[in-house]
Amino acid sequence: MTPTTTLIALLLLTSLAYYVGKMRCLNLARGLTGGTRELHSLPRYHGWTTALLCIVPALLLLGIWIVLQDRVITSMVIAGMPEALQSLEPSRLGLVMNDIKNLVSGNIVSSDPTPEIKAAAANYEHLVSLSNIARAVAVLGLGSAGLFIGWRMVAPRFRARNFVERLVMILLIASSTIAILTTIGIVLSVLFESVRFFGKVSPAEFLFGLKWSPQTAIRADQVGSSGTFGAVPLFVGTLLISFIAMLVAVPIGLMSAIYLSEYASRRLRAFAKPALELLAGIPTVVYGFFAALVVAPWLRGLGDSMGIEIASESALAAGLVMGIMIIPFVSSLSDDVINAVPQTLRDGSLALGATHSETIRRVVIPAALPGIIGGVLLAISRAIGETMIVVMAAGLAAKMTINPLEAVTTVTVQIVTLLVGDQEFDSPKTLAAFALGLLLFVATLILNIIALQVVKKYREQYD
Repeated sequence: MTPTTTLIALLLLTSLAYYVGKMRCLNLARGLTGGTRELHSLPRYHGWTTALLCIVPALLLLGIWIVLQDRVITSMVIAGMPEALQSLEPSRLGLVMNDIKNLVSGNIVSSDPTPEIKAAAANYEHLVSLSNIARAVAVLGLGSAGLFIGWRMVAPRFRARNFVERLVMILLIASSTIAILTTIGIVLSVLFESVRFFGKVSPAEFLFGLKWSPQTAIRADQVGSSGTFGAVPLFVGTLLISFIAMLVAVPIGLMSAIYLSEYASRRLRAFAKPALELLAGIPTVVYGFFAALVVAPWLRGLGDSMGIEIASESALAAGLVMGIMIIPFVSSLSDDVINAVPQTLRDGSLALGATHSETIRRVVIPAALPGIIGGVLLAISRAIGETMIVVMAAGLAAKMTINPLEAVTTVTVQIVTLLVGDQEFDSPKTLAAFALGLLLFVATLILNIIALQVVKKYREQYD
């Protein structure tokens, strides 16, 4: 059984466990004088107790099995190979295992498989089949054991509600811990590789250098590789395109949110808001095509008619289209926050003689400002992290300019560019991607701190 089939079977078993636990509780209640009134917890809590005891341990086992299965099977297949294959270098052995897996899945292999490779592939396929069967039996068996334990725990005085709430609290804490540990792991991995980069390139050159040309030499006799790692042009380009995007997205998004929440009729709002939010569902590559094939040529033609030279790939074209893309982030979040402002505040302002527009400017917007800033911050983060539009509309040239009519590039585009190709992983060119990621992380963190301070200031003034 595949993991998906096992999961579906486990969900069906969990549904059965809920029904069994609830019905057992109801059957016990029929034998009591007061019926369900003598139960400590409602019957549904007994059902949830049985269901949680069924699914939680089984899901943990399924997840651990999926994570470890390939590693264990790979080690078993390698142990069964001839000594000549086992003694290969780790990189060569990894290629052999990749050929074995491709042979099993029917994909293309790097060369004609030898009898040893075919035997190893047959062994791998056999072990995978056994593992899938054993996994399904173990997971469903553990779920059945949980169902039986939950069924036995059902009793009139059993504190099922407390048990469910305690277990849910543990699951929530575990989820939060996983999220925190994942964030810490990402930061540490980026930091570790960045330290390796700064061991080869001066931090002062990276932070304050005005030229970006990371074409380091692969061979000693290679020419044309300057190896200059000044990141300032990249951040200037990132800020320039993001600034143009926010000039488009913030006014349009905020004003559309104010109109939809305060002025539009219900019928218009029911149509306009979903239509506006459709912009967020369009793939970024479509925006990139639109910017490269429509907006950029139109801007260039407009510039020619006015006697202004505009590059075919410009920050202005990328920023305008990116601003259109992130309008829904500002509009939708601002609209939800504005609607969350209590109606009593509006009524009180109107009762004191303020007009509708004055109420919006002096009461509604200040009350909703923390949420609006949060939406704007999310939009800025989306703009900073965008890659596809910049590649197709702004180009890859790392120029130190604030002229929106010229071609520029951004940090995220360069990260993708640096990690593509046959460059060695421990070369400064590749490690520069992690240093850029770390610097972008620090910049975003500073932006979040500033936004929190602004929110705190306005919240205190409003309170």
